[in-house]
Formats: sequence, structure tokens, C-alpha cells
Amino acid sequence: MSQENDRHAMKMARKKAARDKIMATKTTEKGLIIVHTGKGKGKSSAAFGMIFRAIAHGMPCAVVQFIKGGMECGERSLIQSRFSDICAFHTMGEGFTWETQDRARDTEMARAAWEKSKQLIRDERTRMVLLDEINIALRYGYLELGDVLAFLREEKPPMTHVILTGRNAAPELIEAADLVTEMELVKHPFRSGVKAQAGVEY
Repeated sequence: MSQENDRHAMKMARKKAARDKIMATKTTEKGLIIVHTGKGKGKSSAAFGMIFRAIAHGMPCAVVQFIKGGMECGERSLIQSRFSDICAFHTMGEGFTWETQDRARDTEMARAAWEKSKQLIRDERTRMVLLDEINIALRYGYLELGDVLAFLREEKPPMTHVILTGRNAAPELIEAADLVTEMELVKHPFRSGVKAQAGVEY
């Protein structure tokens, strides 16, 4: 057992040395464009995890919800009741497109959400902005992808992180992003007849 522990310690020491060498080369700090996409569950949940992490660090942040306005949201309730002083929360959508069935209204709401998003991002005091389900608005053509990309490229402050969530992120957005995570669907209870549940989906 002692020899096994010694071998393990030596292996970990080598790994630490290699890791430390790599980390020493990482010196840049910048505001990131972060994309959470894919068919799997957890895109918004992961993004909200980053928002709560920012809150824990005392970093002013903001959330703009593009689609899920008609749904109850545990994160929204918690932020508005406990952290409204450090995290602005704007619910701009009125529900998923198949619920509203009104393209003109959906487009109007998405554009209003984007105007609010730009206002929040431009404020350099806001360190992280979550654009929840904006990829859906882009996919349905409620917003112009070129306008969003141009704004992020030209007007986003250097140290502001922006998170964009939703399925079917455009290839151009993925190319422009610094960090992209694709959630892969392996198994989902909905396919077995289990409805959305508090604490899991919302």
C-alpha cells in the first residue's frame, strides 16, 4: 500500500507541475461571449449558475428573458426577492412561440428585449448579462443575427461577460463566441410521460 501511495503521489506531483506550467501562460482577462446551446436540458440552468456565481463574488449582473416570460421561474423568484440590488431581472417574453401564436407580437417583444439587453451590456458596471433563450428569437427571425453580432463585436465593454442561451445557436454566433457548450440529449423524463417539475425544469 505504501508503494502504491508513493506512486500515486509522484504521478500527481508530475501532473501538478505540468498544470502549473500551463496555468502560468494564461494571463489574459477579458469579458467573454458565452453560448449554451444544444438539444439537451440545462442550458439556462448552467447560465443561471454563472449568474449566481457572479452574485456571490459581488459582481453586478443582469438577466433578460426573451421567451419564458409566461412561465414560473425559481431563479427569477430568488433573484428578485434576495438579490435585486445586485442583479437586474427583466422578463420580456410572453411564452414560447407555439403558445403565443402571434409572430408580430413575438417580434415586438423580442426587439424590446434586445434594446433592454443593449442598455444593460453598455453599462460597464454590469459585469455579466444573461440573454436567456435569445437563440430562439434569432432562429425565428425576430432579431437580426447581424445586428446582434455587430453589437457584441463593437459595443460590448471589454470586461463584460455575455451569455446567450437556447437551441440551434447560429454558426456565426458560435464562431464569434469565446466559450461554447453544447448540451447533448441522452435521456429525458418527458419522453416517458413525466411532466415539467418545480426544482428541475423551473
